[in-house]
Amino acid sequence: MASKEHLLGRLDEIGGSLERRGEALLLLGVGSVGVETGRIDEYSDLDFFVIVKPGFKQAYIERLDWLEEVSPLAYTFKNTVDGHKILFEDGIYGEFAVFEEEEMEHIAYSEGRIVWMDPDYAKPEIAKGGRKTETQRREGLDFPLNEALTNLYVGLCRYARGEKLSAARFVQSHAVDSVLSVLHLLEKEEAYFPDVFGEERRMEKRYPSFAERVGGMMQGYERTPESALNILRFLEEVYPVNARMGAEIRRLATSQRGGV
Repeated sequence: MASKEHLLGRLDEIGGSLERRGEALLLLGVGSVGVETGRIDEYSDLDFFVIVKPGFKQAYIERLDWLEEVSPLAYTFKNTVDGHKILFEDGIYGEFAVFEEEEMEHIAYSEGRIVWMDPDYAKPEIAKGGRKTETQRREGLDFPLNEALTNLYVGLCRYARGEKLSAARFVQSHAVDSVLSVLHLLEKEEAYFPDVFGEERRMEKRYPSFAERVGGMMQGYERTPESALNILRFLEEVYPVNARMGAEIRRLATSQRGGV
């Protein structure tokens, strides 16, 4: 965990390391260390892109001395072909990717913040974001809410045959994700840093009314029937649920929780 000043200072130090080496073009902060620094807290981490000159990409991925020069690393994990997840000895966690300029037009990313840039680099607009990111939101209720309904049914059938893990995922994950995809159509969204890559991010502040109910929809491994009933009640409040399907789901859930 680190303070806002410590986190942003570390990113500035990385920029200094890149500048001294002369092989990079730009350091781009994304996420909370990008254009959304207002939401940094003690649990935030470093997310950044490094744009390097042609021919240097693999060197910056395979050898992390440009980071060790700033602060010792306690842990590294090469999680993609483009970069690593890292933990510095002082507790700062981060994720980064290294690209050459021509790759950026093929990458989906949100607007970032230029932390450091080579004075001779002529394309600062690269910070505005890459190709259009496919949002998780849907603009109609029919598909996602019927998908949620069928997730409840299938999940409860699996629970009945003893497949509790699969059941929990169908009911408490897949069905809830479908609801999240249309929550903006069901409740006024509060303005608080929406994330195009994950509707669950900061949901508690963006949809406070739904946040009060979601706990009942995700009660854990042994309480999938109870979770399903709460999701079904919500669906029936916001959508004309098919009566027969609703009855079947309620029958399955009730029989497995000992009556309602």
